[in-house]
Amino acid sequence: MPSYEQLSELLAPATTVLLTVECQQGVVGQDSALPELAKEARFSGALANVARLVTAAHESGVQVIHAIAERRPDGRGANHNARLFRAAERLPVQQLTGTTAVRVAPPIEVAEEDFVVRRLHGLSPIAGTDVDPLLRNLGCRTLVVTGVSANVAIPNAVFDAVNRGYTAVVPADAIAGVPSDYTPAMIRNTLALVATITATDDVLACFKRPRR
Repeated sequence: MPSYEQLSELLAPATTVLLTVECQQGVVGQDSALPELAKEARFSGALANVARLVTAAHESGVQVIHAIAERRPDGRGANHNARLFRAAERLPVQQLTGTTAVRVAPPIEVAEEDFVVRRLHGLSPIAGTDVDPLLRNLGCRTLVVTGVSANVAIPNAVFDAVNRGYTAVVPADAIAGVPSDYTPAMIRNTLALVATITATDDVLACFKRPRR
């Protein structure tokens, strides 16, 4: 874990963006297409921690981007080239454009100044979406990655951020995956090699520091 001074330097509000990944009602909400993942996100406290981070970001002037995965009702443009995509097509809850499933899930609050970036294809919230150009235009240097899942989208986001020159910060208690013991193993053996691993409370302490 980095020291407060090291983390505080990384998380300068003017150059930091908080990214929430697939924290949408059809994924982590009460009527999720993936109930095991939704349960883990809630019971682990990860979803509540994402909400805390978003609230603190709003209060401290840190930009928030919500990355949403969705598909058109006709499926046009969606991927079909992996087992994951084909399985998703058969789920009882579909992440369809314009439906409740693709709204940001409570208790996370979306502010007027937030960006909501929607993607119709792929596995990554960054590659092939508006997230990267938005980050560059915002002057982002550090990307705080939160949300789900630790199995697929979170590592994709971290790798893509690092490959594009951003410093990735991952609050370990603000991401979730299945099974529950997979997330800490993935953080320890994979994400820790390329990202700064920290905790929600440590990020909050940096966000809430007195402004100079």
